[in-house]
Amino acid sequence: MWSLLRLSTLSFAMIMLAGCSEPRIDTSSMPAAVVSVEKVRDSLPPYKRDEFDQALTIMAMSSFNGIDILNPRPMNAAEIAESANAYMHGLTGDEAIEKANELLRNRRARERSQALGILSRLEEKQANAEHDRKQRAQVTLDSADFYMSTSPYGALEPIIELDVTNGSDQRISELSLRGIVSSPGLDAPWVDETFYYVIPGGLAPGESAQWRLAPNRFGPWGNREIPDDAQFDVTIEGLHDAEGKPLWDATPLSERQRERLDELREEYGDMAASSSKLEGPSQGP
Repeated sequence: MWSLLRLSTLSFAMIMLAGCSEPRIDTSSMPAAVVSVEKVRDSLPPYKRDEFDQALTIMAMSSFNGIDILNPRPMNAAEIAESANAYMHGLTGDEAIEKANELLRNRRARERSQALGILSRLEEKQANAEHDRKQRAQVTLDSADFYMSTSPYGALEPIIELDVTNGSDQRISELSLRGIVSSPGLDAPWVDETFYYVIPGGLAPGESAQWRLAPNRFGPWGNREIPDDAQFDVTIEGLHDAEGKPLWDATPLSERQRERLDELREEYGDMAASSSKLEGPSQGP
């Protein structure tokens, strides 16, 4: 009798536990999903219901590519059930909240990894551009002059005179230059053009040279209205080596890239620095 009574008590307790088990989300059909989501929500304490709603939204939006789950938009039960079956089927309210937190952690980890990768690439590009700028700066324009001269045939022709020193360790075969001729108070320069000069025999490291160039007199350089006191500015825009290949031509960051780099440094700079210290230089045995 005692055994029968004990068995009956255990059976009753199991039935009661089964009856009190937490409701779970059922996404086997649209009606079941809508009803079960509401049941699961109602089973939670009031202070957890907003968190549950947010969790469902995060799981639903995670099923769409390109949607920011860190800033989810409100969605109704039908949208949630249709878009996130795989994420939420069979979950209790607490499990749904934990699942959403896991998705957020994974998403943030991916975003950090992507951001650190972009930060590294932008810093490398900036460093390369600065290195190449310093290398280009070793080839100097010691003097530059622009004026009109009378040719043997009596025609006015433009003349550019340049004194250049190659302070780099590379033989220079060609220069790309930008010349600007302007006057104070003039809205636009008389001339703003890029031109090239192929150096006969090249310019060896440590060597200086003087050149007298004659740009096209039928173009902007030959404008007879350019006054004698016009200002002439010229910069070296590019260089080529003895093989004719571009030298030190890494481009600087654009304004948008600089802004992005500043943003990433502010948000992830400490993390990137810590990562670099952990990696450190490789040590020999």
